[in-house]
Amino acid sequence: MQKTWFITGAGRGLGADIAKAALRAGDIVVAAGRNRAAVSDRLGPDSDRLLSVELDVNNEAQAQAAADAAVARFGTIDVLVNNAGYGHLGLFEETTVEDVRAQFGTNLFGVFSVTRAVLPVMRAARQGRIFNVSSLAGMRGSAFGSLYCASKFALEGFSESLALEVAPFGILVTIVEPGPFRTDFLSAESIRFGAHAVADYDERRTALRASFEQRDGRQPGDPVKLAEAVVLLAREPEPPLRFVAGSIAFESISAKLAGMQTEMEHWRPLSVGTDGQYAA
Repeated sequence: MQKTWFITGAGRGLGADIAKAALRAGDIVVAAGRNRAAVSDRLGPDSDRLLSVELDVNNEAQAQAAADAAVARFGTIDVLVNNAGYGHLGLFEETTVEDVRAQFGTNLFGVFSVTRAVLPVMRAARQGRIFNVSSLAGMRGSAFGSLYCASKFALEGFSESLALEVAPFGILVTIVEPGPFRTDFLSAESIRFGAHAVADYDERRTALRASFEQRDGRQPGDPVKLAEAVVLLAREPEPPLRFVAGSIAFESISAKLAGMQTEMEHWRPLSVGTDGQYAA
C-alpha cells in the first residue's frame, strides 16, 4: 500500500537518502528542508509523488504550514521522519548558553514542533508511523559530545513517552539509533565546535577534535542501506521501539546495557534498601 512520507532535513545526508528510498518503493514524499531549492536539486522537481517544502524546524509556524501543505497536496501523512539535526561538539565548559539553545532548538524542540503539527493528521486517520532519528549518542555519552548527547538522550525519553501516548490511535514510534554512517554529519556544513577555549583543556581538545575530523569519510555505515531499512520498517506491522543501526552502534549499546546491568546488581542491596518501612 502506497504511503505518504514527511521527511525533515531532506536536502542532504540521511534525509535525502530516505526520501529517495521511499520514492523507489513507489511511495509519495514530502521533502522538507531549510532551503527548498537545495531539496529540489537533490531530489528533483515536484511531481505527482514528490513535493518539496521549505522548513526550518526551529520555526513552529513554518512547521505547521509545511504539514498543511502536505495534507493539501496528498490528503494525509502516513510516515513522519524527524531527521533534521546537527552535532555540536566540544567540551562542556567551553560551550555557551547560546550553543545549548541552538543544539536543543534543532535536535529536540524542532522535533516537538513538527510532531505537534503532524499528530492531528495521524490521530484522525487512526494510523501512522513516526521515526525519530537519534544516534548512538542517544544511548551512550561521550567526551566532546555533551550537548549533542544531551539533546539525543532527551529525544529518546520524549520518543518513549510519545509512543505510549499515541499507541491507542494506531500510531507507532521508532527511535533510529545510527552509529557512524558515511553521511556529511562530520563535514564542515553539518558540525559545529565550541569556540570558548579554556586553557586547561588545550591538549585534550586538540586530540578529541582531531579524532572526530579524521573519521569524516571513513565511517563504516552505508546510509543508503539504512534508508532502505527505514522504508522496510515503515511496512512492518510491529516495528521495534528502537532500531540500532550499524555494527559499531550495536556492539557499543550492547556493552553499555551489560555494564549497566552489572553495576545495578552490584548496588542492588543499597538501592532496594532505600524503600521505607511503611504500613500498607
